[in-house]
Amino acid sequence: MRAELKSEGKKTLKKHYLFLVLVCLIAAFLGSEFTSSLSIAKVEDNIEIKERTIIGRLKDESLDNLNKEQKVQIEKIKKESKNPVLGRRRGVLSNLINTFATGNFIVTIIQAFITMGASFSLSVFILIILSVLISFFFWYLLTNTYIVISRRIFLESRIYPNISANRFLFLKRVGKWLKASFTMFVCYIYQLLWSLTIVGGFIKHYSYYLVPYIVAENPNLKANEAIKLSRDMMNGHKWECFVINLSFIAWYLLGIITLGLSNIFFLNPYKIATFSEYYVKLRDEGKKKKIKNISKLNDKYLYTKASSQILNKEYHDIITIRKKQKKKTIKFTGIKGFLIKYFGISILKKEEKEAYDKQLKNTFKLKTFEDAIDKKSYPERLSPVKKEERRMKIDQSNYLKSYNIVSLVLLFFVISFIGWVWECSLHIVQTGYFVNRGALHGPWLPIYGYGGVLILIILNRYRKDPLLEFFSAIILCGIVEYFTAYFLEVTHNGMKWWDYSGYFLNLNGRICAEGLLVFGLGGLLVVYLIAPAFDNFLKKINYKFLGVLAACLVLLFAVDQTYSNHHPNVGRGISSARKVKN
Repeated sequence: MRAELKSEGKKTLKKHYLFLVLVCLIAAFLGSEFTSSLSIAKVEDNIEIKERTIIGRLKDESLDNLNKEQKVQIEKIKKESKNPVLGRRRGVLSNLINTFATGNFIVTIIQAFITMGASFSLSVFILIILSVLISFFFWYLLTNTYIVISRRIFLESRIYPNISANRFLFLKRVGKWLKASFTMFVCYIYQLLWSLTIVGGFIKHYSYYLVPYIVAENPNLKANEAIKLSRDMMNGHKWECFVINLSFIAWYLLGIITLGLSNIFFLNPYKIATFSEYYVKLRDEGKKKKIKNISKLNDKYLYTKASSQILNKEYHDIITIRKKQKKKTIKFTGIKGFLIKYFGISILKKEEKEAYDKQLKNTFKLKTFEDAIDKKSYPERLSPVKKEERRMKIDQSNYLKSYNIVSLVLLFFVISFIGWVWECSLHIVQTGYFVNRGALHGPWLPIYGYGGVLILIILNRYRKDPLLEFFSAIILCGIVEYFTAYFLEVTHNGMKWWDYSGYFLNLNGRICAEGLLVFGLGGLLVVYLIAPAFDNFLKKINYKFLGVLAACLVLLFAVDQTYSNHHPNVGRGISSARKVKN
């Protein structure tokens, strides 16, 4: 039997190797299981040591002394920061790194409590309680529960060739995250209490072995129901389960020799895949024996694929979209087709554009469900555990839509204005006075507008993948900002309108990590929220009026650009005349 289980486990692992390795690696990092596999990556955490030391010293030393000491350390770090790329003198990231590196994080929190009126001893007490609560909730909601998610992914991997990354949110999608967390918490408490006995901990470990699998199949079960069901299913199989575990002994030894590498890249997912097969075997056996509550393990399509007839009935709306798409696919040739396909720029008539945008939305909706229809992934609509709404809804905001020239021009000015407001507001907060930021004199910062529009058109084909869109936006904005800074410096005798020297992870002071992160997040806002909403708003306004408005804004911008080339906006808080060293 063991050989058969392992053989089936290897088949599952072979089909989804990289994905299942990732699932187990995440479990190791979260501390859910397999933590010993990361022994190769274990290094002493100096920051953690410093924070523990500070908490201990708070009993004997005054807060003022510690605060002065930490400030001296931070200033020392700033003075000794000579690496131009890894700057530690300016910026949000630099301040955070300096604060944590000196252990000043603890002192800062306690000072905040004291400022709010709490006493010193009460502040320390609150800090300790908060630390405990944060650690507990992280463990309760994530570490403790992730094992259920991993088991669900492994069970689906047995049957289906495609496993989407959204399966990590399986419990959230069915609205049972908190319920699953509570069940696993109760199971943990039972095991903890049994571990206080001589042999109870060992026996009960195997009695409760199937709880994560049971919850993965039906997270709607009550905690004691899931635990009792595991005990009943494992009745007479605990020794058998122990022997299966023991059969991996050679791999455990190899893991020690390879410092956990063989565990990470093979043993961990292989073991879970094998025990997933074991759970299925015991589930089938329990069904035959008619164990109490075994009928509640009723996720039929977790173990067998649905028939085409059932899928067609449940996904009839998606099937209809697919048929329409096959019968009539709107395509454009020439310059129209090139612009709209690769850049999302529309020079179509109003009716043509609306039809094309609707097709894009339906295509994306179809892509979301077609794996389930084609029996390549688990059909969520057939799950016995659902929220009240029967069908998953796609966001009504069609972020895959195309944009006409007028919309893009007006969007450029809107984003440029938002960037100007953002920069001016930051300067007011930091210095207490207003300055008109930017090299131009008007209320716009074109680098923001160019960045937003370029993200929208250059990265048009990445919109279906927000993560890819985010990192692509960072790269694109980094290139735009760097060469814009370089161009301004070359054309204005080395004058700089921004300088990130001293910021953590900067390149020649022209770009820095935290600025690019802001651009990346801002790019997501533009693509998925601002641009679609703004375009929908423009539809309500007369198109000819919008055309005239866009032309007027372009004219004003051109005048400002021409004037500013000869008389740039400079002054305190706006620019620096410091020459660039080559």
